[in-house]
Order: sequence, then C-alpha cells, then structure tokens
Amino acid sequence: MTAMKTIGLLGGMSWESSAEYYRLLNEEVRRRLGGHHCARSVLLTVDFAEVEAMQRAGAWQEAGELLAAAASSVQRAGADLVLLCTNTMHKVAAQIEAAVSVPFLHIVDSTAARITAAGFDRVGLLATGYTMEQDFYRERMSAHGVQLVLPDRADRQLVHEVIFTELTQGVVEERSRQEYRRIMAALAGNGAQGVILGCTEITLLVGAADCPVPVFDSTRIHVEHAVELALGGAQVTEPAHTRSV
Repeated sequence: MTAMKTIGLLGGMSWESSAEYYRLLNEEVRRRLGGHHCARSVLLTVDFAEVEAMQRAGAWQEAGELLAAAASSVQRAGADLVLLCTNTMHKVAAQIEAAVSVPFLHIVDSTAARITAAGFDRVGLLATGYTMEQDFYRERMSAHGVQLVLPDRADRQLVHEVIFTELTQGVVEERSRQEYRRIMAALAGNGAQGVILGCTEITLLVGAADCPVPVFDSTRIHVEHAVELALGGAQVTEPAHTRSV
C-alpha cells in the first residue's frame, strides 16, 4: 500500500466544525482501509473569537495574514496537504495558498466537482451571510459552471444568525431545524437541483433527510477528497454508509 500522506487541518472556525472534520477524516480512512487504521493528520486551532471579530470588522487582509501564518505552521508540522476547516474563510484562500508549498485543497473546487459529476449546474446554498452574499464563493462556483440559488434576504439573515448564535456555540435547536427545512424547500421550489451545506457547522443541524433535493455536504466532500489524495486512491474495504451526495 502507498504510504499515507499527512493531512494538515487549519481549524478552530469554529472548533465544533474542526471536531467534525477530524471525526470524518478518521471514519473515512477506516472505511477505506479497515482494521485499526486512522488518518495521519496535524491540526492547528486558531482562536475563533479573533477571527470572528475580523470578519465583523471586514478586516479580511489581517485575517488572511493570520491564517497564512497558521497554515505555514501546519506545513512545518509535517502536513503533505492542507485543508481549511471552514467555508467562509476561503475568502482569503489565496493568501493561505501562497504561504505553503504543499497542495491547498479548496473546498469550492471539491464541492463543485461533486455537483458537476452529479450532472447539476444550478444549486442552492446555505452558508454564512459572508459566503452567500460576497463574490468569492459564487465566482469560483461559476468558474466550474455551477450557478447558485440563494435564500431571500430575510432567510439569509436567519441562516447566518443560527450559525453564529447557535451552531458555533454548540447549540442545536429544533425550531431552527424546521426553519432550515423550510428554506431548503423554498430553494428547491426556486429551481435548485440540489442544496450545498456551505458552512461546516450546518451538518450539526440538518442533512439529506431534511431536504427535498440532493444535499451536497461540503465538509464531507472536502474530507473525502483529502483522503483520496492522502491514500493515493486506496480502495474501500467495506460498503459506504448512506450519506449525502
């Protein structure tokens, strides 16, 4: 078997999503290799309070500098490839990528590849307000031939507030789950062929069973792509569990 590469995780945005990345990485490696196998990985966790304050202030350059330095530390710790464990902060992906000499696996590229492989070109997006409303995510998806369908303004605000006041605090509320279900149904009614769960914490609240069209879980897709690269295409040794697209 080809030696497993070490996956570098740049996390802490929030730590709940980083924990999900770590769990999924290890489950995916064990699913593929069986036995006692787990992922070779290194994790650096930044302080989300610092990053979140930069987001609110629009201090994206400073945030990019912070994460670029952190990514460089992850590489020095032995990472052969780097994952940023958040969708929103891919806004500063260019700064991070410039700081490392190992591959940086962009979450939009991984997710778009799965969407186009499914034959879709118009999908809904649930994410933070930054991700839904700024250009960085939409433009990169568009470069892959994928058009995004967004909730209306009030629903975008609701989605954003649930992420920041509940999910990033480890709080999961049934009323919020019902609201997200309603919003996903509205996206499907507006022509979305599928829905991207474009914030790493959203999977704590909803999944494929909550949506009338296929769900693209960006976190899981990102992880699966990373494991594929780390294992050099190692074969699955047991059937995959039921999962999102």
